[in-house]
Formats: sequence, structure tokens, C-alpha cells
Amino acid sequence: KHFENLKEFDAYYKPIDDYHERTLVGGTVSILSWLTIILLGSLRIYEHWTVQETTETILVDSSRNPKLFINLAIVLPHISCDCKYLNFSGEQHLHIDHNIYKTRLDLDGNAIEEPKKEGKESVLSVESTTPKCGSCYGAEDSNHQEKLNITCCNTCEDVQEAYRKRRWHMQENKVEQCKHSPNVIQMEKAFQEGCKFEGFMKVNRVAGSFHIAPGQSFSINHVHVHDVQPFTSNQFNTTHHVKHLSFGQTQMTFLNVSPLDGTVGVAHEGAKMFSYYIKIVPTMYVTEDGQTVHTNQFSVTKHEKVMTVPNRDSGMPGIFFSYELSAMMVKISEKKIPISHVVTDLCSIVGGVWIVAMFIDSIFYRSSKLLHKIDLGKAS
Repeated sequence: KHFENLKEFDAYYKPIDDYHERTLVGGTVSILSWLTIILLGSLRIYEHWTVQETTETILVDSSRNPKLFINLAIVLPHISCDCKYLNFSGEQHLHIDHNIYKTRLDLDGNAIEEPKKEGKESVLSVESTTPKCGSCYGAEDSNHQEKLNITCCNTCEDVQEAYRKRRWHMQENKVEQCKHSPNVIQMEKAFQEGCKFEGFMKVNRVAGSFHIAPGQSFSINHVHVHDVQPFTSNQFNTTHHVKHLSFGQTQMTFLNVSPLDGTVGVAHEGAKMFSYYIKIVPTMYVTEDGQTVHTNQFSVTKHEKVMTVPNRDSGMPGIFFSYELSAMMVKISEKKIPISHVVTDLCSIVGGVWIVAMFIDSIFYRSSKLLHKIDLGKAS
């Protein structure tokens, strides 16, 4: 008898079957609502087991890693490997460890030979076929009052030395003794091949820069310069394709740590100077089981400048990367979602879809009744 009193608390009224009216629209809406509930419920369960939710926090970077790994793969399709050099500059960038390889490419982008490590080029040796007393191309003592002990030039080095004594500029490609010189061979194929730089470098963890630019590099009074002779700067097409650029030894595939990947820089107006200004943000990823992975994210700003004659003193053609490290670190932690959240979401899906379906069915039902009354002339 006491259990019979529980009927007073029943919030779900049950009308008798005689007062139930089933409609075609109601059946259609019911089937669609159940299909929607099954679909949304299945997606929510799938997300719970496959999608990892994370939380992000910002804190001061107190890591002690003294080195920074730079991983790159850059293709320059219109300048040969012999005309391009990869150089570094910046604070405390001394004794840089690198594993960068250059691959010669044809103009279609296909590899011509096996990759060679940057800085270890092969030397071409040929037999000299010059006469016993070769021409010095106007630098002989017989042509000048100033006697500098210049009589015969049998080798390319002899002609270079004679021109050095006369303080003249020499064009090796016009000298017979230099026709087999590595420099002349490089000049002939300078714009008939492409080049790919690929590998990694390990530098000190400070702000710095690196660049790929044509010409042999050297320092004069602590100033880094490139010698592009016998070409002019405007002859170099610095169109390039950044296939990959990232910072850090560990790469997280699900984080966007390489926003420059796939970037193509096209030099439409002759030689261009491409500058990329990079802000590196150290990132620590903490997995659900407590493992910690250190990597780096970065943002980048790109700037282009056409190297015309008036701008010659303010830059040179090439691809320049300047980077600096942020003092703040982003910590990304995987978040474990309780099963109770999934149950709550499933209940919300069932209740929400069911109420919306009842609302839609009620609109159609009342509209059909109203139209029926209008047809009978009973609508007020």
C-alpha cells in the first residue's frame, strides 16, 4: 500500500491508448530523430576514444638545453650548387655542427648526382696542354715600361699572378689557360642547374641568422661579404621552394611546428632578396602518462626586395632567415576526460534531439488540423 503512494510523484503522465493518434509526419520525424541520436551518439563516443583534448599554459622558459637544432630542406631550381653557399651569423655562432648536403638538380628538378656534404667539394684535376711560353694577355713586361718580371704564363695561376701584379681585373672565361679551371666550369653551368640543400644544423641557443646566397663568402674586417664575380647580382634568379624548416630535435606531427613547409618564393623581377623573420617559441608537450617532449613552434614574417642598381648597397640576392627565441614557453598537457562527461553528453543528445523532434511534429500536427478545419469551414 505504501508503494501505491509513489504514484503521486509520477511526473510522466501516460495517456491511455485510446487517446493516441499516430500520423505519417510523426512516424517520419521519429525515425529521423532516432537516426540523428544514433549518429551523434556514435560520433561522441568515437571522439572520446580518438581525439585527445589538451590544455595550454604559458610559463617562463627555464630549460637548460644549450643547443638548437635547425632542420631544413630548400630547393633553388635556377642556380647551381657551385654558385650558392650556406652561411651563419649571430651571437656566439662558433664551431657550428652541421649535416647539410647539397644535391645537384637539372632544370626539371631531378637529381643529377649523389648528395655532397656542404663544405666538402671535389676538386677537378686536368692535364695542362698550354705551350711552353703562354700569353699573359697583355701583362708581359715587353708591353709596359714598369718591369715586374712577367714573361710567360703557362698556367691559369700564372695569368692570375701577372694580373695581380698589374692590379688588373681578370676574366677567367676569356683566358685559354683557364678553360679547364674549376671556376670557369662553375661559371658555364651556373644557370643550367638547380640545387637542393637538405639536412640539419646544431647551433648555440641564441638569436642568429643563416642565409643561402650566390658567390663565394668571406669576411673583411668582421663583415660578411659574397663575391659574385664574374656575374652581376641581377643575373641570379633566387626563386626557391622551402620544403621543410623546423627548429628542435623532436618533431610533433600533430602540432603546427613547420608553418613554412611548402612555401614558394618566386623572383619575377630579376634578382630578389627574400627575408624571413622568425620568432621561435619553445614548447613542452606533456602526455597523459607524464612523459615530456620538448620542441619548438614559430611564427614567421616574410619580406621581399628587388635588387635593382640603386639598392645594391643595401642587400644582395639570396634567401635570408633571421630568428630569435622567446623568453616564454608554451606547455601543452593532455587532458583525460572522465567517462561521466561522455554519459552526460549522450543524455544531452538524446534529450535535445527528442525535444526538437516533438516541437517539429507538433507544428506539423497543429498545421494539418488547422488546414482541415479551414476546408470544413469551421475555422474561426
